[in-house]
Amino acid sequence: MDRHIPFGTLRNVRDLGGYGTEDGRRVRPRRLFRADGLGKLHRGTADWDRFLALGIGTVIDLRHAWEVERQGRVPEHPSFTYHNLSIEHRPYDQPSLGPEVEPGPYLAERYMEVAEDGTKEIRRALELIADAAVCDTPLVFHCASGKDRTGQMAALVLSLLGVPEPVIIEDFSLTELATPALLADWRARNGGRTPAWPGYGRAPESVMRLFLTALKQRYGSVESYVANALDLDAEALATTLRTHLLEPPPTAWPPLAHRRATALDARALVRLRDTAALWQLARGIDQWKPGEKDETHFLTRMREGEVWLAHAGDHLAGAWELWWDDPAAWGPRPADAGYVHRLMATPHTAPPGTGRRMLTEAESRITAAGRPYARLDCLASNPRLRAYYESAGYRVVGEQRTKTDGGGSPYAVTLLEKRLV
Repeated sequence: MDRHIPFGTLRNVRDLGGYGTEDGRRVRPRRLFRADGLGKLHRGTADWDRFLALGIGTVIDLRHAWEVERQGRVPEHPSFTYHNLSIEHRPYDQPSLGPEVEPGPYLAERYMEVAEDGTKEIRRALELIADAAVCDTPLVFHCASGKDRTGQMAALVLSLLGVPEPVIIEDFSLTELATPALLADWRARNGGRTPAWPGYGRAPESVMRLFLTALKQRYGSVESYVANALDLDAEALATTLRTHLLEPPPTAWPPLAHRRATALDARALVRLRDTAALWQLARGIDQWKPGEKDETHFLTRMREGEVWLAHAGDHLAGAWELWWDDPAAWGPRPADAGYVHRLMATPHTAPPGTGRRMLTEAESRITAAGRPYARLDCLASNPRLRAYYESAGYRVVGEQRTKTDGGGSPYAVTLLEKRLV
């Protein structure tokens, strides 16, 4: 499932549902939403109908009053209440920053200012979220781009719900998928100019990691911040949120259905890979980067090999590539194997065991082609992935220290092989 809900004018609307918690539950879908500026909505449009269909009962606008006046607010409607709570008290001009400014330290420092300046507004926002949860009413909070103030509020709520820190960091970084559209909108509003700051619209994982570290260093924990800075009963608040916004994970999942990808799937494959890359980076796995593979890559793999999708019901659960040779990693070889690449499951929403089932499906394709071996490789610096493949019956048969895919410097990979017949 792509967390971004498609709108024509909104760029960064996401459902916070589906994230797992440390006690084994998950956030209920379609109850908490985060978004960019809802002032772009207009009555009588398809976007307005899509928004109303979410069943929102409370809108929290985290922008300054002058932003609301300049950019507009969500249109009034009897189905929801509107609250303008500007949690940021010291505005700053991101587009005009110099290229020497590092997004991670700079934005994390701004977030700490917000955490300490906006205590009254943050407290009220958390109270409204708790009230909506008790009333079983969907709620959305938003700012201008749905990144900084919205990301900070999402981090506090997810933390109180018991969502692990790497997932909170990952959720923040998903704005990276909306960055091109946010940049295009800024250029359209500013005569085609480009922001002076290369970090504009970006949401690298380092920002949220540094902010959470600073908040814990100053207050001890998010709960202590809520109790001591916001003057709320953090335990009672967390209990209320968890009681009404968490649910047990599904006990039954739709069976996986596999189909071969077509050119129409290229965009979804790029987005799935970028999402998987952000999942890795949030957990300190330096392997994939968003933007490394474009639609041309997947179209080439469809033409020269095979690309397969796995669906669970109506949702994309994962994908994988099957190559019939791989000289960059394995050198010249006889036609005795299929090579599995880019095995990727949709984070948080794919059925358990999706990766292993996709791998089994790939192996069946290789066997059907009359080839006795399945081969793959993983970064030599990723022992966790190596252990995963070894648990699936693969054995290490060597290392290629100078693999290159044409996208950068050579890198070392571990070579793994499984005999199928």
